Amino acid sequence: MGEREESAQASACAPYAVTAGNRGAREHPEARPRWRDEFQRDRDRIIHCSAFRRLEYKTQVFVNHEGDMFRTRLTHSLEVAQIGRSIARALGLNEDLTEAIALAHDLGHTPFGHAGQTALNACMRDFGGFEHNLQSLRVVELLESRYPDFQGLNLLFDTREGILKHCSVINARYLGALGRRFLEGGQASLEAQIANVADEIAYNHHDMDDGLRAGLLDLERLRSHVLYATMERETLQRWPGIDAKRLRHTVIRGMLNHFVSDLIAATAAAIRELGIETLADVRAQRRPLLRFTPEVLASHLELKRILRHELYEHPKVMQMATRSQAIVRDLFEIYMNDGAELPEGPAFPSPEAQARAVSDYIAGMTDRFAMAEHARYRGHSAPE
Repeated sequence: MGEREESAQASACAPYAVTAGNRGAREHPEARPRWRDEFQRDRDRIIHCSAFRRLEYKTQVFVNHEGDMFRTRLTHSLEVAQIGRSIARALGLNEDLTEAIALAHDLGHTPFGHAGQTALNACMRDFGGFEHNLQSLRVVELLESRYPDFQGLNLLFDTREGILKHCSVINARYLGALGRRFLEGGQASLEAQIANVADEIAYNHHDMDDGLRAGLLDLERLRSHVLYATMERETLQRWPGIDAKRLRHTVIRGMLNHFVSDLIAATAAAIRELGIETLADVRAQRRPLLRFTPEVLASHLELKRILRHELYEHPKVMQMATRSQAIVRDLFEIYMNDGAELPEGPAFPSPEAQARAVSDYIAGMTDRFAMAEHARYRGHSAPE
């Protein structure tokens, strides 16, 4: 069954897609799965790992205790996967690989969103720093402990390549084949490129939705975005009596569809114009093949700027970010001063090894666990 699945998949995909015939290997050889293909196996391992479950209680923009209607890292990852699969299908690419990468891309993210990542990176400044893409790779290669024959999830090269969206040259030197494109200037597979852009499309639109629901985004400021204003006007013309909630959802859905449709059309045109015929052609490009048209790219970037100024830098969001960063810094200090508090125990060969273990432990925490641990050590209640 697994072999037939892979054969059917390869015949349905474009020649420049990642398929069973051109995919990379696992670090540890395994028998072929019987009832699914290798890419589906990766997706399933990601879904069943503990780091994926913890995403349910990790911040996207609003800390978990602030309300149960807002997106979390888990729902964000699911939305990225849905958008990614739609793009992959339209371009004749490997949907299962795209989904696996999308579901795994935030496995290494800290509690408290980007505020937590910034604080942990500062704490780790003297010990190699912290970056959540590298941490996601560390989770699937080392930190998950589920299988008797190897550490990590033993994912395909192509899945791990897609998880590593960004990487410094310094870090790339230690990553072997995974780091080569950052040193030589090549590109990852189109499936990996899709997961990267789908991530941006997803958070732009669901953060806009959450920001409006929370009353933090100024509707008039959003209307200064040409696409938002156009979609709102067209929606009101078609449904004059529509209520505010349905209006918001319809406008945001229309915007998302606009960006995805443009991305598909512009990428398909680039593939034709550049004569892309194989996966090797994709990897040899000096810039990503996945792209918007210039006009829509400008609209995409303008939406990001509005969200940064109006939502991510909103005083209420920044206030919670400041509190969150203090929690991360305090926890790091506690565990560095007393390594016995870590699950691994007090024996570390060096301060660097201890700091990395502390970083792993804090990065794996959910928002509420981090707040509870902080309250336990500092002797006061978690922030409200």
